[in-house]
Amino acid sequence: MKAVWNGTVIAESNDTVVVEGNHYFPLDSLKREYFTFSNHKTTCPWKGQASYFSLLVNGEMNTDAAWYYAEPKSGAEAVADRVAFWKGVQVSA
Repeated sequence: MKAVWNGTVIAESNDTVVVEGNHYFPLDSLKREYFTFSNHKTTCPWKGQASYFSLLVNGEMNTDAAWYYAEPKSGAEAVADRVAFWKGVQVSA
């Protein structure tokens, strides 16, 4: 699977986990040069607290476009150490 934003591959892996229709990529599959810190957090009732990354690709910022669960709740361990995308990031095979 590939995650692409602004014409650039930002993550690529043959080992994604699909949860609620989202592909979660392993942390080591991210092209870290495109990821920046975000203070944004949300809470999922069954997965726990999500933290976010923003993307900076070719001079354009996509704020809070990737999320991850640093400490997923019991039952959501499949998303541990994995990142999913939204906000225009195209995920495809």
